Amino acid sequence: MPHATVPVDPKRMRETATLLLAPDAREPAPDELDSLLLALRGMIENAVPEIEAVAARLPEDDVPRACALACVGEARMRLRLTPGEAFDQRHVVARKLALTVRSLADHYWALGRAS
Repeated sequence: MPHATVPVDPKRMRETATLLLAPDAREPAPDELDSLLLALRGMIENAVPEIEAVAARLPEDDVPRACALACVGEARMRLRLTPGEAFDQRHVVARKLALTVRSLADHYWALGRAS
């Protein structure tokens, strides 16, 4: 059975990332941090193939295409990060994933795919 994909929701992606990246963001509780880590990873895993597919249809010398594909490469690298056991380690990884999610949302919009 083919894997059903969830539509990319750049607004929700940015809102979720803001929970960790806003200047006035509060430190999440440990269970909330674990939920954010899972949500951010899922958003990255969902957005990467869609952004790649859209970018692949653009000319090879297209600047937004090149930027989006660079972001996709960074996203794949970030997915390989292991959060570790300590709260501080998990918080750092979550913030890095949040930066990636926000960037992917921006590239999704830049590629003209957001509604």
